[in-house]
Amino acid sequence: MGDVEMNPTKVTIVTNAPAPGAISVGPVGPDEMAVTCPSCLATVTTRVERKASTKTHMIALAICVCFGCLCAWIPYCKNSCRNADHYCPNCDSYLGTYQN
Repeated sequence: MGDVEMNPTKVTIVTNAPAPGAISVGPVGPDEMAVTCPSCLATVTTRVERKASTKTHMIALAICVCFGCLCAWIPYCKNSCRNADHYCPNCDSYLGTYQN
């Protein structure tokens, strides 16, 4: 048999590594941003779609209780009350969500 060298003092541990096949561009913000898409490798400005969240519904309910139901629509029109989902405009890959 050949010689086998072992170096027990040199160990590398990787923590918080993304799952295999996961797409990650890092943290995204509330507005469009320039990123390199991990799917198509193009440098693009993300396309943002706003979606109501549980927080949006809770704010609408609180407004309805405090000020009347006629004002409950306001959180659905405010970007600060909705999540921002980021997508690649070239390949439509999901890149991340900014949660308010």
